[in-house]
Amino acid sequence: MFGRLLGNQRNRLQRTNPLAGIRTPPHAGVLSCRVVDPVNEPVTGAEVTVGDAMGRRVVAGGTDPYGLFLTMVPPGEYRIAVAAEGYAPYRATALVGENSLASLGDVTLQVAQPPEPPAPGDWDVDAAHSSIGFTARHIGLARIHGRFNSFAGVVRIAERMEQSAMHVVIDASSIDTGIRMRDDHLRSADFLDVQRFPALEFYSDRFVHKGGSRWAVVGALSLHGVTRTVTLDTEYLGLGNGVEGETRAACRATTELHRDDFTISWQSMLARGIAAVGPSIRVDLDVQIVPKS
Repeated sequence: MFGRLLGNQRNRLQRTNPLAGIRTPPHAGVLSCRVVDPVNEPVTGAEVTVGDAMGRRVVAGGTDPYGLFLTMVPPGEYRIAVAAEGYAPYRATALVGENSLASLGDVTLQVAQPPEPPAPGDWDVDAAHSSIGFTARHIGLARIHGRFNSFAGVVRIAERMEQSAMHVVIDASSIDTGIRMRDDHLRSADFLDVQRFPALEFYSDRFVHKGGSRWAVVGALSLHGVTRTVTLDTEYLGLGNGVEGETRAACRATTELHRDDFTISWQSMLARGIAAVGPSIRVDLDVQIVPKS
């Protein structure tokens, strides 16, 4: 009888204790929140960063499919920053006690206003403040990082951004991975074959708005004598002013290329004992454009 009463009492305590079922280390507390949008729907994958009172990052992670974030931290005061694509950043502070729960409750993110677009007209890619980089696997082992040092481009901004166009030309021989012997090999007929195909070209006249500051720039990439459709997953960063007061617009973009799509055969090179770069390549672009003078 007494055992049954004590068991019922323990069950009631577990139902009322917010840390029931969570085993916390000694001298630690729990910090949690639920991230939702303006109509109270959970925001999945929101980035939650927890910093200490000095601004140093303690822990970071994403929300689960229900918008929940939970972490254990030593007792103290913390600064919390929540960020998600298409939403304005959220910041708060919380005091976490030992063996206790500090909950922010529902954190409601507000929809961010998209940055102002560049004015209609022709804009030049500013190569001095832009970069075209790539990352590849060395036959499934370490990553190889490289870039193209010479390129030029123009973007024609239309009244409706979706009708804009761009054209970029890259000097294939300007490939640079920091190792001369490897770069010479990449310029050879085994890879880029710069003697026959001196340039890479990308042309797009399809800008697809994906919401907020995200765009898909769909175009044709000509590489190694082959043209394929490529989509740049693009984040527009907005307008700014340079040191001389000139207007600038900036964006970041990524895509993935597969060498077999451009008749650069990975398997045949393996058979010949050539091992330089893996079959897929991630391309990262940081681009600034300025009005054409």
